[in-house]
Amino acid sequence: MKRSALLISSLAFSSLAISSLVVAGSASAADFSAVPSGAYNVDKTHAYINFQYNHLGLSNPVLQFDEFEISMDLDKDDPSKTTVTMEIVTDSVDTGSDIWHEHITGEKWFDAANNPKINFQSTEVAANADGTFNLTGDLTIKDVTKPVMLVVTVNGAMPHPRSQKPIVGISAIGGLKRSDWGLGANAPYISDEVKLEIQAEMVAAQ
Repeated sequence: MKRSALLISSLAFSSLAISSLVVAGSASAADFSAVPSGAYNVDKTHAYINFQYNHLGLSNPVLQFDEFEISMDLDKDDPSKTTVTMEIVTDSVDTGSDIWHEHITGEKWFDAANNPKINFQSTEVAANADGTFNLTGDLTIKDVTKPVMLVVTVNGAMPHPRSQKPIVGISAIGGLKRSDWGLGANAPYISDEVKLEIQAEMVAAQ
């Protein structure tokens, strides 16, 4: 099935705090001096949205979404004014198995036929002392919208070496309880706690 899932560390956030939109990298403050403020869109050839859960205490499967859009309106002088939106095509989840894909997109789980999109809209950005950012926003799955907090780190911001277009690299990890969005089937045999990891290179729109 489509791109193979990569990279995910162990389940970390078992609280309601959902996904973190950004990196795992350095402790220094983000440096946006080499890029302009404005609209940025995801480079889909260098972006991944993965999630992980525990199965019966035996394994930690990693799945990913293959179709999505991420947009960012960057304020380089005041990052607290930056906004991020994300739209995921629900049926694009890559499970590595046709049988599991049919189950997870079915009515008991994502119900992709009636809920074709998953959406995130940021509402607040706050800088942390370690150089990361807390990105708070609303996550909507199956018509249920709940606030989530994303911990964001910026990997780099510079002109692309080839295209010279401004580009910002971000990574994120976070956690959510799937039952809060009506996805609690088969818990606790399949863990209610889910880890999300996002890697994205964002390119200036103009």
